[in-house]
Amino acid sequence: MNEAEQTTLNRIFSAALQEFLEKGFKSASLRNIVKTAGVTTGAFYGYYKSKEELFEALVGEHYNFLLDCFCKAQKEFAEIPPEKQPDNLTSTSGECMYEMLLYAYGHLNEFKLILCCSEGTRFSRLIDEMVEIETKGTHDYLEVLKRLGRPSPPIDERLEHILITGMFNTFFELIIHEMPLDEAKRYLKEMRAFYTAGWMKIMGQ
Repeated sequence: MNEAEQTTLNRIFSAALQEFLEKGFKSASLRNIVKTAGVTTGAFYGYYKSKEELFEALVGEHYNFLLDCFCKAQKEFAEIPPEKQPDNLTSTSGECMYEMLLYAYGHLNEFKLILCCSEGTRFSRLIDEMVEIETKGTHDYLEVLKRLGRPSPPIDERLEHILITGMFNTFFELIIHEMPLDEAKRYLKEMRAFYTAGWMKIMGQ
């Protein structure tokens, strides 16, 4: 891609970011984006086939980074020998949440698009996907506790879903409200202590 094409693409990205943040994906106008970017509709279609493809170009990489980071942490924890998992429960997921926070703060606008403006795209399912991954991880850990002779009392699946969803909503609130990073780091630490203590209680540990 030559310099002129890169400049055009940057103008399209800038205009799209502004339009999507202001109106959300569904209500955003491709005509407005093209007009603000100062390009013709024909020129735009030389880069992207649709509004969906443009939105994907803005946020896809960041969405994938967060999910990959989270999946990697779950996999690393599952690979810890069972007898050592209880002692590593907070450190593995804590490091992952911290990494995700720093990454999101480095790409705040893109994560605002994902969290607040993505209805009508696959990206609106970020929290749902993370809840599914965390729920599976929780069930695997409950099996480990059972094998270690420290079984958890039965946990109502609806309560489990509500608590896990609440945890991610709390985490993403830090980003949505652009809390100063130092405060966000402190709140994340306190939030994790709160949820860990609650889960330990529910799991009878």
